[in-house]
Amino acid sequence: MSDFLEFRQEGGVVTLTMNRPDIRNALSGADAIDAFVAACDRITHDLSVRAVILTGAGPAFSAGGNIKTMRQNVGLGVGEPAKIRYAYKNGIQRIPMALYNLEVPTIAAVNGPAVGAGNDVACMCDIRIASERATFAESFVKLGIVPGDGGAWLLPRAVGMSKASEMAFTGEAIDARNALACGLVSRVVPHDDLMASAMELARKIAANPAHALRMTKRLLREGESASLDSLLEISASYQALAHMEPDHHEAVRAFVAKRAAKSS
Repeated sequence: MSDFLEFRQEGGVVTLTMNRPDIRNALSGADAIDAFVAACDRITHDLSVRAVILTGAGPAFSAGGNIKTMRQNVGLGVGEPAKIRYAYKNGIQRIPMALYNLEVPTIAAVNGPAVGAGNDVACMCDIRIASERATFAESFVKLGIVPGDGGAWLLPRAVGMSKASEMAFTGEAIDARNALACGLVSRVVPHDDLMASAMELARKIAANPAHALRMTKRLLREGESASLDSLLEISASYQALAHMEPDHHEAVRAFVAKRAAKSS
């Protein structure tokens, strides 16, 4: 895959590990962005993949932007505001478009600090599990910048507008316990149990039919912006497809026979 993003598949579960612990898995650089886009494309086109875990190597989940690079290249090193705009559109903003829209359910296993864009990448995932060592910060304002990677859209959907505003306006970090209390994560586990817990959950997800998982995720995404009548129409169409899937027929037979279903 790339030096930045380690790709490992076990059965229907893919684990993506941001693997630059020397820079706390910072998301700066075209290689990091290209790695996310390529991994998401690969996963979407591989119907054997049913769940994805995203985590970070070393003590941090992701430090977001590389502060040293910012200091060396003020304004992204491209000068004019119009060029900076396109640098974001053609750079870091490709990650949310790829990761958030990934068809397969995703789990962020947050092993340590998730700062700035690192916090937002966690929010791009469907489920977030935190190590007790994890912290979360929407810290852009402390550097005099704004969330350029979609954080202003992602974070309120995860924690509500009031808490998102508090995090974005102060830039202060919250610990795993507070992240659980505000709904940013769904569970907090001992640090040494993080990956085992994420894998256990991923396998429970992956045990279900692939097409039903992908369509269910799509409905959840559409439900964030669609009207009820529009979502019902899409749901009816997806249900028509689901009813014709062999996995549905097998699941019904297994339920009647009181045995485990055999997904294809």
